[in-house]
Amino acid sequence: MGVVSYEFEVTSQIAPARLFKAFLPRFGPRLPLMQSRVLSSKGDASPGSIVKITFVEGLPYQYMKHQIGGHDENNFSYSYSMIEGGPLGDKLEKISYENQFVAAADGGSICKSSMKYYTVGDYVITEDEIKTLIKGSEVVYKAIEAYLLANPNACN
Repeated sequence: MGVVSYEFEVTSQIAPARLFKAFLPRFGPRLPLMQSRVLSSKGDASPGSIVKITFVEGLPYQYMKHQIGGHDENNFSYSYSMIEGGPLGDKLEKISYENQFVAAADGGSICKSSMKYYTVGDYVITEDEIKTLIKGSEVVYKAIEAYLLANPNACN
C-alpha cells in the first residue's frame, strides 16, 4: 500500500459555522442532497462510527461510507476516512480527510482540506487522478453550497 498526501482549498460564500454543520453527519440528514445513516452500534456520529451517506441522483457518487475521526466545533474542523463507495473503486483502499472551515475576508469561508490517498497494493496514483477525484468532491461541495444559499435557514 502506498500513501499520497495532497492539500486543497475551496472558497464559499457561506460562513464557516454553517458549512461545518452542513458537512457533519449528525446535521447532514437535514439536507435533501444527501441522507446519512449511522451504522455503528452507538447510534451517533462519534469518533470511530461508520456513517453511510446516500446522494441524490445527479451527483457524481451514489453512496459513500465514512469512518468518523472526530470534530472540533470551536475550530470548525473535522476528520474522517472514506472507506467504501464514492471514488474508491479497486485502486484505492481509503481516503482520509482533515477539513477546516476558516473565515474569509468577504464574510464567506475557505475550506482547507488535507487528504491522504491509500492505494491498493503497489498501485501509484497520479496527480491527474487526484485532480479528477477532487473535481468530484467539488461537485458535492458546490451542490451543498448552492442549497445553503437558496435556503438561508438551513444549518443555522
